[in-house]
Amino acid sequence: MQPKNLISTVEIIYEDDDIAVVNKPAQLLSIPDRYNAQIPNLYAFLCNRLGKVYIVHRLDRDTSGIICFAKTEQAHRHLSLQFGQHKVRKIYHAIVEGILPEPVAEIDLPIAEIPSKRGVMQVHYQNGKPSVTKYRIIEQFKNFAYVEVLPLTGRTHQIRVHFQAIGHPLAVDPLYGNASGFFLSSIKKHYHLKKFEEERPMTDRLTLHAFSLEFVHPGNEKTVQYTAPLPKDMSAMLKQLRNYNRF
Repeated sequence: MQPKNLISTVEIIYEDDDIAVVNKPAQLLSIPDRYNAQIPNLYAFLCNRLGKVYIVHRLDRDTSGIICFAKTEQAHRHLSLQFGQHKVRKIYHAIVEGILPEPVAEIDLPIAEIPSKRGVMQVHYQNGKPSVTKYRIIEQFKNFAYVEVLPLTGRTHQIRVHFQAIGHPLAVDPLYGNASGFFLSSIKKHYHLKKFEEERPMTDRLTLHAFSLEFVHPGNEKTVQYTAPLPKDMSAMLKQLRNYNRF
């Protein structure tokens, strides 16, 4: 889907005088591109729709799910402090490769940027910043696992790098994983295409979804939680895994 068309699928889950909580579709930028501000992005859409908003955090372009913007400077300071102090509870849902060694575990590995590759991260014990990710298996398949992920720190690409480091990268992740798309033929025996037909991937974006955010509301100081259901492409992938990749 083209970025302009993606804008039409943006769902504002909650809005008041202080915050706007949005379900971002995959492949839509959270904030303006540093080189081309004309590329459609969620920040510009919200400014046009709601008036001035403030960026609190961001999601990777190919990650779907919950993202929060502030609507006042005071709310922005309040939320930024919570994110900076790791007081926001962020839960992601992911589909990763392989059979995970434990049903519940913690990945504690320092992360640093690769000096020769701007924006690309790696586990680095000397120069890395402390990074901790917890996970719980929701469903285990023969070749994949559906997991709930709780990052306790907020490093760039943390979830992707941590699962790569333990040998179980995201099922679709061309940068840190082994595949740029998920194809039904990879799990369905005797899969056949019609003559001259080319198989299209069920999904060709990161198999990572920001499922929920929990934080203290900057207006009333109450703890609030917002969730976004799994998008259609990841739900469809799980359906096929249940059909053809069970033990």
